[in-house]
Amino acid sequence: MTIVVTAEFTPKEGTYRQVVAALSPAIAEVHEEPGCLLYAIHESPTGRIMMIEKWESAELLDAHGAGDPVKRLNASLDGLLEKPVEVTRLVPIPAGTTHQGEL
Repeated sequence: MTIVVTAEFTPKEGTYRQVVAALSPAIAEVHEEPGCLLYAIHESPTGRIMMIEKWESAELLDAHGAGDPVKRLNASLDGLLEKPVEVTRLVPIPAGTTHQGEL
């Protein structure tokens, strides 16, 4: 079963562009990891940055979390965030067709 993850990044005042610059290199790199189906960042109306991820399995997501790209990403964000990243794992609830009911 696929796993969808949201990660909310809250930049400190004046660091929004630096946070985007820190997150951007990870997009292509993480897409090369086994099991990554989606890894994208979006701006929220509140000035936060939302990362939306989709993984083939929880095991592959866990491997990603322990990998070097995440370690590099975390190091590049040091001192730029107002609070720790808020990560939420989501599991689809079947509704409609398979295509309609999942991200």
